[in-house]
Amino acid sequence: PERLLAMTRSKAYLFGGVELRWHCASELVAGTDVPEKATFHFPGGLADYLAAELGAEKTVAPIFSGRTDKASGHGATEWAVAWFPGDGFVRSYCNTIPTGDGGTHEAGLRAALVKGLKGYAELTGNKRAAVITADDVMTSAAALLSVFIREPEFVGQTKDRLATAEATRVVENAVRDPFDHWLAASPNDATRLLDWVVERAEERLRRRQEKEIGRQNATRKLRLPGKLADCSGRGSKDTEIFIVEGDSAGGSAKQARNRASQAVLPLRGKILNVANAGREKLAQNQQLSDLIQALGIGTGGRYREEDLRYDRVIIMTDADVDGAHIASLLITFFFRETPELIREGHLYLAVPPLYRLSQGGKTIYARDDRHRDELLKKEFNGRSKVEVGRFKGLGEMMPGQLKETTMDPAKRTLLRVEIVEPERTSASVDSLMGNKPEERFRFIQEHAEFAHDLDI
Repeated sequence: PERLLAMTRSKAYLFGGVELRWHCASELVAGTDVPEKATFHFPGGLADYLAAELGAEKTVAPIFSGRTDKASGHGATEWAVAWFPGDGFVRSYCNTIPTGDGGTHEAGLRAALVKGLKGYAELTGNKRAAVITADDVMTSAAALLSVFIREPEFVGQTKDRLATAEATRVVENAVRDPFDHWLAASPNDATRLLDWVVERAEERLRRRQEKEIGRQNATRKLRLPGKLADCSGRGSKDTEIFIVEGDSAGGSAKQARNRASQAVLPLRGKILNVANAGREKLAQNQQLSDLIQALGIGTGGRYREEDLRYDRVIIMTDADVDGAHIASLLITFFFRETPELIREGHLYLAVPPLYRLSQGGKTIYARDDRHRDELLKKEFNGRSKVEVGRFKGLGEMMPGQLKETTMDPAKRTLLRVEIVEPERTSASVDSLMGNKPEERFRFIQEHAEFAHDLDI
């Protein structure tokens, strides 16, 4: 019910002005915070969606939003963009299908915004704007985009990335003129926004210059992955990097982090299982290549402790079975390729919550089902209903929640990964992660009696 309710709400945003009514059998929502009946109606469409996402967050200028309706439906585009003091995010849809990995329609939005701001800078004689790039414009932009394309093309089977070349032109043409008019209609807001973006560009150039001057070792010449949101602190002492899965979780983590000491690296796509992959596959895997570059270390015999760029390497995945699978693949990589990193005490697992329990003004977070049941018995009275919300992933958590529960050193829980029995650990990794399925089958047969809850 939770997933269907969230889907219904998102459809109401995507079809602005349409009223959607939710009905669910009482026995299906018992013990959850899902209502039996609800009505969703958002006349403002994506503008309402973005306003709800930003909440009380102060924006540099009012939300820029609009839509172009086509009689045929093909090419109909809707958008909402705002700039705020934080790490930005883009959530896009094609034919109401979420495209978490972006694609050609997002490229059209970026092009329209960059060209619009540069054009306004030329009109107003702002020569400082000559250095701005798409990254400067989007780094603190919160953007929502929806486009309808006839017979769209996607990358892969999951439809996470739009590949239709025409979508770039469609979205750019739809957004560019309204953006030009929006800038011209409110010079004060436009000037404030342009100055804000220019400051981001100048800050980027300053950081690049400081990095070139400040780092005198081999990492100075390191080519860092573009997805890495690095910390500003020099040296590895008291710094940490969070390895997260996907851009959605990465966006929330970037907003929640302490920029001085915490870096975030989102990994996109399937993580390679190095236990059953050859060296050629390992060398060609972009996700692991990005990870090695970000850490500044080599693998195998090329590992150098003094080159490690962070004091703590923290794997932060969703608090469900999929997150545990990703964490297992990453731990396998570190154990096989950089065991020294584990032996020196650098590798950790974050412990994000799975549930949010609320009653009145009291809110507590639970790690798992058992912790949830304990908190319900000990921490809440029976005078009113306790609302229980389940997080489907890190990307669903607000940055403030993620910081409070998982990233703030003063409040979080970290599990340090250790190798207590090297030979036994190596044998277990070979059996469970290797290329012999019969070994896994034997393990299941021998240990099935200890399994109580199965997540299928």
